[in-house]
Amino acid sequence: MALATSTDNAELAARLGVRPLPNDLLGQALTHASYLNEADASAVSNERLEFLGDSVLGMVIASVLFESFPSAGEGELTRMRADIVRGTSLARVAARHNLGDYLILGRGEEAAGGRTRERNLAGALEALIGAVYRANGYRAAKALTRRLLKPELELTRRHGARVDPKSSLQHMVQARWHEPPEYVTVEDAVGSPARRFVVEVRIAGETLGKGEGRSKREAQQQAAQEAVAWLTAQSREEG
Repeated sequence: MALATSTDNAELAARLGVRPLPNDLLGQALTHASYLNEADASAVSNERLEFLGDSVLGMVIASVLFESFPSAGEGELTRMRADIVRGTSLARVAARHNLGDYLILGRGEEAAGGRTRERNLAGALEALIGAVYRANGYRAAKALTRRLLKPELELTRRHGARVDPKSSLQHMVQARWHEPPEYVTVEDAVGSPARRFVVEVRIAGETLGKGEGRSKREAQQQAAQEAVAWLTAQSREEG
């Protein structure tokens, strides 16, 4: 879907609760790199706006956490921020607002389910925050970020920093097998426009989890989360 009309712009702006953006800027924020091969030379992907939005998002979340947890140390604040801004969290936020419906994708990416792919949703959300920052300034981008991520921020305020899946898995595996889990990268598309890593986590030679992400760390965390869920379910059955 291409955002070529003011009606499209107004509809998405209303959904996000922001003033309508210039059509070229909004279109850029929603244009996946896969579309460039099918567009004219003037088309621009959302990667640069994603870079900008990522920085604005990090600043906003850091500021909120700094205010909300006056006694928390740097390490705890860093863990809470990482939990909120990780790709799966941002993709969930984007899906809540049906952002996938507005993505501008190449035919191949469309056919491959690109409208629901976590990487695309998270990237578009960051790019939109970057576009709002460019068009309306930091205060508008801050208000948008806090509004969109309100459920995640409230959950963090109630429960604080969660133990990340890799740390949880490390403790579980060391206690049972007395050796660390092994993370194996089985797919590395670092040179492609859609940066993607696929990682398996293996314990005693057996694959117990698999994850994907735009960084190895994100893919490892997803793989660890899957392994933790499997081991937890197995423990319940054995108990």
